[in-house]
Amino acid sequence: MPPRYDTIVIGLGAMGSAALYQLAKAGQRVLGIDQFAPPHRLGSSHGETRITRLACGEGPEYTQFARRSHQIWRELEAETGKSLLVQNGFLAISGDGPRAANHENPDFLGTTIEAAERASIAHKLLSGAEIKERHPAFNVLTSDRAYFEPEAGFVRPEACITAQLQEAKRFGATIHTDETVTRFGTSRDSAEVATDRATYAADKIVISAGAWLPALLPEHAQNFTVRRQVLYWFRLKPDAPLENYRPEKFPVYIWQLPARQAIYGFPWTGEGAPTIKIATEQYDTATSPQAIDRTVSERETRAMYDEYVAPYFPGASSECDRSSVCMYTCVDKARFIIDELPHNPRVIVASPCSGHGFKHSAAIGEALADLAINGKQHAKTFDLSKFGMPN
Repeated sequence: MPPRYDTIVIGLGAMGSAALYQLAKAGQRVLGIDQFAPPHRLGSSHGETRITRLACGEGPEYTQFARRSHQIWRELEAETGKSLLVQNGFLAISGDGPRAANHENPDFLGTTIEAAERASIAHKLLSGAEIKERHPAFNVLTSDRAYFEPEAGFVRPEACITAQLQEAKRFGATIHTDETVTRFGTSRDSAEVATDRATYAADKIVISAGAWLPALLPEHAQNFTVRRQVLYWFRLKPDAPLENYRPEKFPVYIWQLPARQAIYGFPWTGEGAPTIKIATEQYDTATSPQAIDRTVSERETRAMYDEYVAPYFPGASSECDRSSVCMYTCVDKARFIIDELPHNPRVIVASPCSGHGFKHSAAIGEALADLAINGKQHAKTFDLSKFGMPN
């Protein structure tokens, strides 16, 4: 007989580590499996910093997760002593004329403001002149305007994953890394997961495999598209005033530029050489975990600097300190899926987060635990009505 668990979690990145932690904390006998050793740089949950914001231009239904995630990260900080969440504020910037869409939304600034007003989230609206006065590193146009949210900021993805896995283990979870799931199946009475090492049984399975999800669910693969994204850390010029690039004066931001793509980025955290992290989001080409190009060429880096860095951050030099490739697993209209598999309540899917999932992941772990323990009909922690799995 294979070893039996209450729940098996497949994939231990942002969503999987959070689900494993919440399930173990709830007293479940739980197994987490990952083909690598999280945290790692091969998926979607790395890069040192990730934006968190309560008002989401992707839709007001996401605020419930971001708000609760902040609470969970503070609880984890108290339990582990790790720094996980820095609340240095968030700018959503846009302006007159054609602007790049963000997460497929051309009015990202407007829907962010609407989400903040609906959820009573503290915020300020800034003119271009006010942005320049408060945040002098940003070379905004006079016609630009911005939404500023003081409770927002950034989380440290590798530290968050590590903390949740450590706490899950403390609560009794079994964790298998460097082990690859080859198949899973269900029957009326049980679920079964086979790997390259062994076979395991459980009452429920949570699949949080990110870009590897289409291979695990081939009958649903048409719903998901994997996109290659590149993160860059550009060094600051020697004469750049460093205080303008520290978290106190340099909030995280999403900027709808008069360009092909929007950009987002982060301050210099004071660690290592003075750099700012910046990235675009491309939705033109698709890839897969097997086919993705993980190298970043000098030509690619130079094009990024010339088009998206130099005109907007004149204090940044063309010297790229480092870069990293990650994957977005996207669903139409930048949606999430948090749901039982159609006609199979033993399997819960929580993977495609369309590039904006990490900020919500701690709370989604709680939602997944609720689904696994209580079932869809009785889960009450969050409103999941807009995150259904397509048939």
